[in-house]
Amino acid sequence: MFLAWVITTSFYVLASLGAQGKLPSRFGVFLGGMIIASLLMHFAVLRYAPKSSEILLPIATLLNGVGYVEIARWDPPLARDQALWFLVSAVVLVLTLKFVRHVRDLDRYRYLTLLAGIALLAAPLIPHVGISINGARLWIPVGPFSFQPVEFAKILLIFFFASYFAANRDLLSIPTQRLGRFHFVPPKVLVPILAAWGLSVVILGAENDLGFAIIIFTLFIALLWVTTGLKSYVVLGLALLVGGAYIADKLFYQVQGRVSQWLDPWSVANLNISHQLAYGWFSIAAGGITGTGLGLGQGGYVGGGIPYITSDMIFAAVAEELGFVGIILVLCLFTAFVGEGFRIAQRATSDFVRLTATGLSALMGFQAFFIMAGVLRLVPFTGITLPFMAYGANSLIANYVVVAILLRISDENAAERHGGEIIAVHLTHA
Repeated sequence: MFLAWVITTSFYVLASLGAQGKLPSRFGVFLGGMIIASLLMHFAVLRYAPKSSEILLPIATLLNGVGYVEIARWDPPLARDQALWFLVSAVVLVLTLKFVRHVRDLDRYRYLTLLAGIALLAAPLIPHVGISINGARLWIPVGPFSFQPVEFAKILLIFFFASYFAANRDLLSIPTQRLGRFHFVPPKVLVPILAAWGLSVVILGAENDLGFAIIIFTLFIALLWVTTGLKSYVVLGLALLVGGAYIADKLFYQVQGRVSQWLDPWSVANLNISHQLAYGWFSIAAGGITGTGLGLGQGGYVGGGIPYITSDMIFAAVAEELGFVGIILVLCLFTAFVGEGFRIAQRATSDFVRLTATGLSALMGFQAFFIMAGVLRLVPFTGITLPFMAYGANSLIANYVVVAILLRISDENAAERHGGEIIAVHLTHA
């Protein structure tokens, strides 16, 4: 954690020196606020999950810090808001650790989590409740702020997927129905989970949200494959992906636009929107290997600047000022976070807890992959947020909820393993 503070503080000072030629005016407030919020989470972990992973929280803090530096660099008012949301996220992490004492207890609320997740997904579609921003109807205004319920719905859906797959693992893994020479899983087992997944994707499609629809789809297929180990489900997933993409391309204008901008971003018809990506590519190219230097990038200014540089395109901002080295730093941090999450999943003693940890870790990995790959034009650009780094209250709070749950699972794993060792010692002496 101390290393995260040092790196973030150094970046913050360098960015201010590069952009303004002087030390940041509120340096003490920034440093003190970051340390207080971090220590609040640290001491909460020591009290409520003392045997948990020592890696996840420092990685999240460092990613959060690097993102904050770029937000402060390009939009100081947003940086003040982000600092507030960081403190709120710290409080939410503490409350999650305090009240979620056993993750396995959540298995009891399988269909309640499904209903809550679907309700959160559908809430923005209610007339006079949800509002559209940039073509996507994902937001619910709450006073001066806007709430994006899909950020929390995806966590609830992971609980449901994990619970359902864990309860029906054998039925999903062993084909017992026969049709000629072919054996397949009983349809009655697949129908509920396919209905839940399909309804989620349909709602997201109605809200014109391509990014989260893809994430829910990939999480569903990934957890199904992890549960059963059957490659046939991967083939089924690819078939559903192709079919769903074709239908979405015919029905939803946003999908048509995203694919068209991906295939031909330089056309006259697309450049009015795809210029966001074009400016991002120019910034990445300007960064080169070592970057222009913190505070010295021009991505926020060229031709009016990269639209949404502190949210959708923060990866391009980091790539310009920190270069290829900065990209590798970010990739390594996300890889370490997801790898630690999978290690926690492997050590879980129940199928539900194992699948929950796998799903939450995969959520962070998929979300980071799709936005970074979208910026680099490897896949169509979705506009979802880069976890921990991009500006946004809902995303940041939800990400720290994920950290808290993974920490709780890690602590439970260690406690159960320690208890098993004590029993083994007693049996040996006996």
